[in-house]
Amino acid sequence: MEWKDTFLQECKPTLEQVESFINNPLWSKLMDNLQDTYHISPQLQYSGCSMQKGWNIRFKKRGKSLCTLYPMKGYFLALVVVGAKEMEKAELLLPFCSTTVQEIFNKADLYIGGKWLMVPVLNHETLQDLRSLISLRVAPQK
Repeated sequence: MEWKDTFLQECKPTLEQVESFINNPLWSKLMDNLQDTYHISPQLQYSGCSMQKGWNIRFKKRGKSLCTLYPMKGYFLALVVVGAKEMEKAELLLPFCSTTVQEIFNKADLYIGGKWLMVPVLNHETLQDLRSLISLRVAPQK
């Protein structure tokens, strides 16, 4: 069963239910990293018109969206916006990223000078790339 069918709009899931549905240790690694590094809490929200309909988990810091996470069975998708201000740094980072992330970046259309990247997090390499992309948005706290 798909995530959007598991928890309808009227039935907000808990973070434990999200983690159980995804059933992948990369999820908890990213959740812990984002909370520890940026001192922020995840926000559950429902979206009916996004690229992935249903409940998602958003992380924001100082009004900037770091990423939005979409639960999938066995993995998750992460939406990271590389804005116009981050494009130059992202292009310097790209050669050090996995071929998966390089392909996603290169195929993404420019939108107001930036790119919206929908990254499937399936392995540690992609998770590390995602964390690097997020750090372009907001520098990690010391």
